[in-house]
Amino acid sequence: MSKVKKIVLWVIAAFFVYAIFTSPDKAAGIVQNIWGVVVDGFNAILRFFDSLLNRA
Repeated sequence: MSKVKKIVLWVIAAFFVYAIFTSPDKAAGIVQNIWGVVVDGFNAILRFFDSLLNRA
């Protein structure tokens, strides 16, 4: 299983390098969108716990 995981990670890394070299603008847009999703998810979790703690 570890060998398969390593191969998959290398394939994903190679794809990202290829994407950056072939279309850097699109690659930057994808990274910005992913970062926005991560930040929005983190903010939603913080709002949930804030609401949970302030209900008491």
